[in-house]
Amino acid sequence: MSGTVVLCGSLGSTSAMWEAQLRVLEGRRVVKIEHPGHGGAPLANVQAVDDLAARVLRQAGADTFSFVGLSLGGAVGMRLALDSPDRVEKLVLACTSARFGEPEAWYERAATVREHGVEAIADAVLARWFTPAFGDAGRFREMFLSVDREGYARCCEALALWDVRNDLGDIAAPTLVISASEDPATPPAAGEVLASGIPGARFEVLANAAHLANAERPDHFNRLLEEHL
Repeated sequence: MSGTVVLCGSLGSTSAMWEAQLRVLEGRRVVKIEHPGHGGAPLANVQAVDDLAARVLRQAGADTFSFVGLSLGGAVGMRLALDSPDRVEKLVLACTSARFGEPEAWYERAATVREHGVEAIADAVLARWFTPAFGDAGRFREMFLSVDREGYARCCEALALWDVRNDLGDIAAPTLVISASEDPATPPAAGEVLASGIPGARFEVLANAAHLANAERPDHFNRLLEEHL
């Protein structure tokens, strides 16, 4: 494989979540995105997913790239494919959605984190990220706790406004949609909406995995990634 691949992960994660994918991307230039306040990245003025997508365009450092996004990262990828179709060669949308529930829930989560820190929601988040069978949740808990509370809250507020259900038909990049069978945050039904709305999209469901399916089922995820890219 050759060319540039941009990896963009979930709210509350750092680029370390992609560790298991790097071995199948050897030979490519890989750009790992950190959301503002995540992975040591500075805070930024984030009011919508559009702002996160603009950051990716500045950081990609290539005229064109393939984009792999999970959850919030998937929303960023959809925004890029809609607004900058000449830049996105291929698109992988994992455990993500055209809309992430009611806005009020995101505003409430942002308020909780601003007041009490990400520690206040860590148990609930980890329970959505992985099934009980996953053996490495401790490392990901440390990752989550490293995230800046204000950076997390601003990304929550961006997700509150996210809704591209009526725009999916305008995505032209060849798209792979991956869902996970045990994902309570973006269940397979959300992936079905994406795959049915994006022209020509391929839809796959990973068994025995929750929201961070790339980490819980890396072999299956990586096989799909190699096939698509």
